[in-house]
Order: sequence, then C-alpha cells, then structure tokens
Amino acid sequence: MRADARRNYALLLEVAVRAVADEGADASLEQIARTAGVGSGTVRRHFPTRHALLEAVFRSRIDALAARARELADEPEPRAALVDWLDAVLTFAATTRGVAEALNRDPVADPDEPHDHCATARLTRAGDPLVRRAAETLTPGVTIGDLLHLVTGIALATEHHPDRAAEARRLLRLTIAGVSPA
Repeated sequence: MRADARRNYALLLEVAVRAVADEGADASLEQIARTAGVGSGTVRRHFPTRHALLEAVFRSRIDALAARARELADEPEPRAALVDWLDAVLTFAATTRGVAEALNRDPVADPDEPHDHCATARLTRAGDPLVRRAAETLTPGVTIGDLLHLVTGIALATEHHPDRAAEARRLLRLTIAGVSPA
C-alpha cells in the first residue's frame, strides 16, 4: 500500500471505530467518508462491504479473544475454561456497540471453510477446541455455534439495560446452567 493509502486506511478506521461506537453496526459509510475527508470511493476501496469495515473495526478485540481461547485450551478444567472464554466474548459483545449486531449478521460459520471477513467464523474456530474439550460436561449436541448464538442473543437482549455487562453476565450464568448443569 502506498503511504497515502495507508494514511487513508488508518484515518478511515479511526473514524469508523468512533462512528460504530456511537451509531452501531449501521453507521453511515458516507458519513464516515465525509468525517475522514475522503470520497466514498476511497471507503469502498479499503472496505468493499459494510461487513469488511465492521471486521476491521473489531479485529483487534477478536484477535484478543482468539488468543484467550488458545491460552485457555490447556486449562485443567475444560468447563471452567469454556465459561471463562464465553464470558470474555459476552463482555465484548455486551459493552461494545455494534458487535452483537455484526456477529448476528455474520453467515453461519463453518470452521473448515475460510472466511476473510467473518468475526463469527474466527470466534467459532477459536472456541471450538474449548467446546470439544468440555463436551462431556455439556448437554449433548451443544456446539460452539449454539453458544455464540446464545452469547449474541444475550448481548442484544441487554443492549438497553442500565448495567449491560452485569445483566449479560447474570443471563450467561442462567444459560450455562441450562446447557451445562454442574
């Protein structure tokens, strides 16, 4: 990438992060371009779809969640490791505007198929080993896809709650009790 293209990308991403935090996943691409002082074509060159923009906005946190899953993969208590990771995913989804909407819009993730701009697929690949390790403590048939749908649903359900994170954690505890009775 040329130096001016790198600057435009960085500026667009900075503006997009603020816009998504303020307006959610439906932040106006045209307004992002105007705020960044570039044309809408520049936005489309760097982010050909809204999905690509959202993936870039949330990339560092998704990377951190994937790294956390790798760290937890060798924990001696598989169920506790899975719950810890789900709590981290939920905290991110419940406290960062636009994440739950973006995850809800992602196509159903197949961990065996590559997806260039799919946060759900990345989280599925990251969390699947945790689910497999904890399988004997889970209700039969529970998949990482099921758990990510539940986390996304909890985040969406608590979006307007005065203490989103606390309410989301409370609902996650109830959900875990249902899919993995201790």
